[in-house]
Amino acid sequence: MNQHGGVARGLKIRSADAPEFTAVREPLSLRDAAYEAIKHRIITCTYRPGEYINEANVSAMLGIGRTPVHQAIDRLMLEGMVEVMPRKGVIVKPVSLDEIMQIVEVRLLNESYCVRLAAERADRDETSHLTDILARTAQWMEARNSEQLMLLDREFHGVLARASKNVVLADTLSKLHDRSLRFWFISLNRAGHNENVHAQHEAILAAIRDRDAEAAERAMRAHILDFRENLMRSI
Repeated sequence: MNQHGGVARGLKIRSADAPEFTAVREPLSLRDAAYEAIKHRIITCTYRPGEYINEANVSAMLGIGRTPVHQAIDRLMLEGMVEVMPRKGVIVKPVSLDEIMQIVEVRLLNESYCVRLAAERADRDETSHLTDILARTAQWMEARNSEQLMLLDREFHGVLARASKNVVLADTLSKLHDRSLRFWFISLNRAGHNENVHAQHEAILAAIRDRDAEAAERAMRAHILDFRENLMRSI
């Protein structure tokens, strides 16, 4: 912890039964460190849909006080990732087909527009970053590492959002995509899933390189609709 009560990025917060959370860049407040660590466990399904979250246990596991953990859970509740059950406690929000359909509807509108902007505004560094993500994805596909592939999917969409050069849109999509990610794990057992996602990301990147906003939007819509079809087969 630094002198201002923050956790320096680069600190690894981990438990025996959950993947490590590694922060980078500027210092995190204790509240933000708790938020990132708990969210990571939700989107990787370490905390599974419908599972109760005990604040005291989370606090002990992370080595962070109860107040920052409580604040982090409040933030996750506002973002639709956990629910407070009266007289029972906090649970990870259960999987709902209605929620999936609503997320898809919003992504089709917002992320399709976002990728059009990215095709027009992405700079060389962002294009290089996307290219690097796809190279790393190919490596992890060979290793069949589901968690790393999911995190790279998150990184890919995050770079696309930033490339739109619209901070409000990028913030909205970040929250929306985090809500989508845990559903990503549900559809992993479908044959060819990882290969299809990789090919779809390559099509999106190709359109961005060509500055072709129409092609970028078509590729993104196809990607989101395939995500929807995958989940409808799996739930």
